[in-house]
Amino acid sequence: MAGTDDAVAADDDALYVLTAVLLTPAKFPSVLGDDYPEACAALDLAPLAAGYGLVLGQDGAGARWTVVVDDVSLVAVAIASWDCGMEYDLSPDERTVVAALPGWPLAVAVAAPGVPAPHDPEPEPGSEDRASLRPPESDTWGPAQRRLGADEIALQWAAWRTQIDDGDFATDAADAADGTAEEAPADAAETPLTGVRRVLAEARAYVDTPPPLGRVRSSFASGDARTLRADGPGWSLVARTDDIAFVLLDEEPGEVLPVGRGPELPALLEALDQIAVRPA
Repeated sequence: MAGTDDAVAADDDALYVLTAVLLTPAKFPSVLGDDYPEACAALDLAPLAAGYGLVLGQDGAGARWTVVVDDVSLVAVAIASWDCGMEYDLSPDERTVVAALPGWPLAVAVAAPGVPAPHDPEPEPGSEDRASLRPPESDTWGPAQRRLGADEIALQWAAWRTQIDDGDFATDAADAADGTAEEAPADAAETPLTGVRRVLAEARAYVDTPPPLGRVRSSFASGDARTLRADGPGWSLVARTDDIAFVLLDEEPGEVLPVGRGPELPALLEALDQIAVRPA
């Protein structure tokens, strides 16, 4: 977390930095989209290969702003420092500022001291300013909430994995969409089971026809394993290459559907890892 006395210039006003996130092909706020181009489009940004840094803060009047900068390395160093509990003065050069967008796309639990409470900036009279960015509602279920749920599973894999007993899996006799069978919970209802088959079939299709950049991402895990994240229309998948997978569906609000290793999943995860985008 940035020190709240740090500030960068944005539209001639000081911005008191609260936090920052990366917007790159390998790591982007999933609330914005299923892939990197979609996430960029949500902010009216071109999907540059190098990506961007998003600096979230408040101006002197307390208004929320998201400042987009093209100095990705600076933002990455700041995030890494904060994650280690170290102070870091995130002060991007004005020349690196690409855009200053009203609002925050993510929930921020802190506020800058000495300024009014966080609020959306007032639009300039006669202007056609874009609507302020806002985090998704927590009491509804949709694509953004589904992707946030998958984010949480990836971050807390061990906690989610301990809730699953491998003995709960039973091989389902019905063929998956491409003619193979996968393991699913023995008590799984037909509707979510059908959804899981669809997800696995669409994920397999990514291997033959690469999806938009960032639809499949690979990050570090313990040992020699990788954590895989794949998204598609109406679904998210989180897996470890040496273990099981979890599926979330738009049509199954709040449900987390485990998929056992079975005979097919290991090869699928290995193939997805080969095409996945990885952090630099």
